Amino acid sequence: MRLSRLRLNRTLLARQHLLERSRTTPAAMVTHLVGLQAQEPLSPYLSLAARLAEPDPWVVSAALEDRTLARVLSLRDTVHLHVPTDALTLPVWAAPVRERELRASQAIGDARTVDRAAFAAAMREVLADGPLGQRALGAVLAERFGEHTAAQLGQVARVTEVLVQLPPRGCWKPAGSTAVTYDFAQRWLGAPLGEPDVPGIVRRYLRAFGPASAADVTTWSGITRLAPVLAGMEDLVQHEDADGRRLYDVADAPLAEEDVPAPVRLLGLYDNLWLSHAARDRVTTPEARKAGAGPNGAQLMSVYVDGWLTGFWQVRDGRVAIEHLLRRLTRTERTDLDAEVARTEALLAR
Repeated sequence: MRLSRLRLNRTLLARQHLLERSRTTPAAMVTHLVGLQAQEPLSPYLSLAARLAEPDPWVVSAALEDRTLARVLSLRDTVHLHVPTDALTLPVWAAPVRERELRASQAIGDARTVDRAAFAAAMREVLADGPLGQRALGAVLAERFGEHTAAQLGQVARVTEVLVQLPPRGCWKPAGSTAVTYDFAQRWLGAPLGEPDVPGIVRRYLRAFGPASAADVTTWSGITRLAPVLAGMEDLVQHEDADGRRLYDVADAPLAEEDVPAPVRLLGLYDNLWLSHAARDRVTTPEARKAGAGPNGAQLMSVYVDGWLTGFWQVRDGRVAIEHLLRRLTRTERTDLDAEVARTEALLAR
C-alpha cells in the first residue's frame, strides 16, 4: 500500500499517543516507546505529560528511586529513561554506537588507547564499594592511568561500561545536587546484562514509530546494517511512501486516516517523535526544524499544531514562554494552544 505523507504523520502521532492521551502508567508508556530521551532531565516528564491523560511527575521520580525506571546511555549514544529490562539489554545492542564515540570523541582524546581489559578491571575495583560521582570516578581512574586526564577517563567509563545515572539525577524537583552519580546497571537493577532480541526490538520500534524503513530504524537507534534484519522478518508487511520507498510494519498495527484531527501538543527537547526517522519529516519540514536548530539539533522545545512542528517554547520562571510560531494560528488553534499551555504550567507547578 502506498501511504501519503499526511497518513504517515497521523499514524505516527496515533502510535505515539499524541492524538489521544492514554490512561496507562508511566512505565507502560516508557516500555511502549522503547524509552524516552532523557539527556535533559525535564524532557521525559514533558514527553509523558503530552501522552498521558493523568501525568504525575512524582510517580516517575519515585520510580527512579525504587529502580523500576532507570537512566542509562542507550539509543544513539544518548541518555534514555528505560524500564529495567530495556536498561539491561538496549545498551548491549547499542555497544557499536558507543565504540564509534570512543574512536571519534574529542573529549576522550588519546585515552581511547587505554588497555580495555585493565580498564574494566579498574572499574570493578573503584566501584566495588558502591556508586561514585562522575568527577570522583574520573579522579580515581586517573590515579591508575596517569597518562590520561580524569575527564578523559570518566568519558571512557561512560561509553565502555553500562552505567546507570542514579537519583536524584533526573528526579522531579530534587532537593540538593543533581550531579551525575554512576553505578553498574546490573548491580543497581539487580539483574545481569542481557542479549538483545533484535527482531523483537525492531517490532517494538515499528509499533511505536512505524511504518518505517531500515534507514529509519538506524536513525532511531544508531545501529547500522539493519536492512537484512528487516528483510528477513517474514511476519512484517510492506508499504511504500509517496516517493516509493519501502516501509516495513507489524501486520496488526493500525494505520490512521488522513483526516483524523491532531490536537496541539507541547514536547520537550529531543523528543524521539522527530528524531526517529531518517528524513526527520514525519512531523516537520526542513525549514521548520532549522528555525529551532542548534548544535545538537534543537535549542528550544517544540510546539505541534495540526500534527506538524509549528513553533518553539521554553520554560521561564516556571511558566511556558512561546518563543516563536512559524505561522499564524486560527482562533480555534490559539484556544487549543492556550489550553495546552495551561495544562503544562499546571504540571510545572506540581
